[in-house]
Amino acid sequence: MYAKLETRTFLAMLVGVSLAFVLLMKPFFGPIFWAVAVALIFHPVQQLLHKKLGDRPNINALITLFVCLVIVIIPVLVLGTAMIGEGVGIYQKIQDGEIRPGEYIDQVNKSFPAIQSLLAQFDINVAELRDRTVSAFLGGSQFLAKQALGVGQNTFQFFLGLALMIYLAFFLLRDGSKLVELMIKALPLGDERERLLFAKFAEVTRATVKGNLLIAIIQGALGGIIFAVLGITGALLWGVVMAIVSLLPAVGAAIVWVPAAIYLAAVGDLVSAVVLTVFGVVVIGLADNLLRPILVGRDTKLPDYLVLLSTLGGIAMFGINGFVMGPLVAALFMAFWGIFIREFSEGAEQEARQPNSDQSSEP
Repeated sequence: MYAKLETRTFLAMLVGVSLAFVLLMKPFFGPIFWAVAVALIFHPVQQLLHKKLGDRPNINALITLFVCLVIVIIPVLVLGTAMIGEGVGIYQKIQDGEIRPGEYIDQVNKSFPAIQSLLAQFDINVAELRDRTVSAFLGGSQFLAKQALGVGQNTFQFFLGLALMIYLAFFLLRDGSKLVELMIKALPLGDERERLLFAKFAEVTRATVKGNLLIAIIQGALGGIIFAVLGITGALLWGVVMAIVSLLPAVGAAIVWVPAAIYLAAVGDLVSAVVLTVFGVVVIGLADNLLRPILVGRDTKLPDYLVLLSTLGGIAMFGINGFVMGPLVAALFMAFWGIFIREFSEGAEQEARQPNSDQSSEP
């Protein structure tokens, strides 16, 4: 009796201390999460270096981390800085009256009155929609301006988070396999189940991060290039915006290039409008429709509709990190239920065979 009380007390304290540790780490969720993602994505590079250079964990981890810095982190920082700078410039032009978003919408309504009639059938007030669109445009550009100011004011905090992510990624690259084995020993789920779940976690994280980011880069680059060719103001900014919204399956970059094509047609630039529409549908659209199922759905082994729903739900729940967290939760959900169904059906079959074997043994 006393031994059971000791065990229960220890388990209760173990749960309590674990929850306290999770709360302690909560402010650093972003750096920790992306450090884990970096370690998982670049683990094949670590393994390749291990084969080439031998068992030199520190050197291999440093080289792998340097590769990550060169091809991912530094380009993202440069691109983000350029985007914020261009966004601030557009915000300043709006403030000076050089850019008037409301006039663009009025021009579209004037050139295409059928749009207003169509919206009226769905009880959509065009004036209210115009005001909301202008407010959203102003809010977006103002947000970028505030982000630029915030980055300047919180430079230390930003670089602290970045340094923490890089620091953790080094140790995860170096000791990741040992940590996984330690967690398998500690968790009371059964070694086979735990290995399956950890493998699924790594597989989905790699697929969603690599797949979604690669698609975002491709669509953003294509969109920025066509905007620059057509002479649209802020091509770099809109390219980055298209890269960000392309994280949303099904709609993606069309949120940006479709209104731009409509405006070009409204002002009479039909050639540019047609070029942008054809390029958006054929090139940008196919890049999403063809690559996303291959890079994300195939590796995660999730249906396309579940990838879409889990991505949207993840972004709603976890913010920008949700484009990885959503499919990850969905994949783990499927994995847990797959284990349960397989083991339950096997247990049921064994129980069904047991009475037959007992009856056959009777004289």
